[in-house]
Amino acid sequence: MGVGQTLDALKAVAKNDPEKRAALLATRDMKNAVTEFCRLSTEYGCPLNAMDLIDYGESSYAAMRRSTNGGGENSPLLFYEDDAYEIFLAELRELDDSEA
Repeated sequence: MGVGQTLDALKAVAKNDPEKRAALLATRDMKNAVTEFCRLSTEYGCPLNAMDLIDYGESSYAAMRRSTNGGGENSPLLFYEDDAYEIFLAELRELDDSEA
């Protein structure tokens, strides 16, 4: 299973279990946030490691940049667009907001 599929599976777990969702969101305030996030993800049945998550974000962003503006390197970095961890947490926060 690829990182994108793993994150989709983890999102389904988090959507159905508010306690797990809260635990994943709480990783943001930890010293080793991504490492703890990956540990919880694996514990919840969605194996993930930090380097794969980081590479996934950077690769996805690089592919997006290549598909626009002729792939030029002068494109500005979009805020958090290369950070799969932060994007995932934003999606979890949206789940919380929709349930409120």
